[in-house]
Amino acid sequence: MMDYKRLGQEVMERLETLGKISQASEHLDRRYLTEQHKVANQLVGSWMEAAGMQTWQDQAGNLWGRFAAEDANAPRFVMGSHLDTVPNGGKYDGMLGVVAPVTLIEAFQAEGIRLPLHLDIVGFGDEEGTRFGSTLLGSRALTGQWPASWAELKDDDGISLAEALKNFGLSFAQVAEAAIPTDNLKGYLELHIEQGPVLEEKNLPVGVVSAIAGAKRFEFTVTGMAGHAGTVPMPMRLDALAASSEMILAVEAVAKEHGVVATVGQISNRPNGVNVISGKTVFSLDIRSEHDQQRDDALADIMDRLTNIAAKRNVSLEHQQTHSANAVHCDAELQSVLRDAIAAQNIDVHTLFSGAGHDAMAIADICPVAMLFMRCDKGISHHPAEAIMTEDVVATLAVLSHTLQSLK
Repeated sequence: MMDYKRLGQEVMERLETLGKISQASEHLDRRYLTEQHKVANQLVGSWMEAAGMQTWQDQAGNLWGRFAAEDANAPRFVMGSHLDTVPNGGKYDGMLGVVAPVTLIEAFQAEGIRLPLHLDIVGFGDEEGTRFGSTLLGSRALTGQWPASWAELKDDDGISLAEALKNFGLSFAQVAEAAIPTDNLKGYLELHIEQGPVLEEKNLPVGVVSAIAGAKRFEFTVTGMAGHAGTVPMPMRLDALAASSEMILAVEAVAKEHGVVATVGQISNRPNGVNVISGKTVFSLDIRSEHDQQRDDALADIMDRLTNIAAKRNVSLEHQQTHSANAVHCDAELQSVLRDAIAAQNIDVHTLFSGAGHDAMAIADICPVAMLFMRCDKGISHHPAEAIMTEDVVATLAVLSHTLQSLK
């Protein structure tokens, strides 16, 4: 009989060990194609081998382990997440989704449990995009979507992606070999900490992800007229910062009305003097929803309201789009399998969408995908305070075990 409590503790210990591999001594920072990436692959690879898995590294630096079916011609199912981190990040984001299934497979081997398909677990080398500024490099390689222009992407030290691959013992020219065939690929499942507070608020260890939100980002520039803070009467001011403030509140109001999430996370102001009226303000907008049309309807409303505010205040408003990604909806059949597995553990089933991007977004281009979220403390992520509970890992392993043994 599976001892999930023991396995949960082992997962926690392994995550603690993996979380010590960092290029910075004072915090966790592990980036793509670095020495620390190589060491992390070696460590997780050793756990895969201990689980009796066949292991290899693909041409994009992703780590793989296979729990082979008895039938060599059996279909293939993939689980995985990323092994890179943001600077000053947490030790569960991404890593949980690799370490937990590897640890579970070791238990399957010990119990003599076999699956009717090949289970491949992948640790992606890059999801965060911290080093080269482009996200999901590892998972995009599996889909064959690496444009030639990426060879010239450079990190903060001026090292190109092509050079970094060469230093890692790989070649940009061979990255296309990391693309996986899709004719026998059944699906992809990613376990990930929620990175939000919903499961904690509902006092649930896990939840089923319905979709990964589609996001659009913009940069807005508001131009007024700078002036002396003491000599320009209030009715005569063309205050860019005051106009921007009203616009930002309008963004917040529209998001609530439409049931989407919208964030102004960056703002710059000029001349930015204590005794000078603002002449120019630049601010960002990030807007997301699990439904693209709902997001776009809210965006159209935001644009109308911001235009009206600019006209009312006699300031100019310009904008440019900086990012666009459509929502990815998780496979209904795989969601059903997850829900049954959760219910089998006497856990209330809750479905939620992911506001953050994940490797599953890229993999959705080649096969059905699903995600299982696990509760994290206060929803904190991308931060050293990121935390999870062993009891939640125990529950998650039980859910994963039931899920994998239910796949056909």
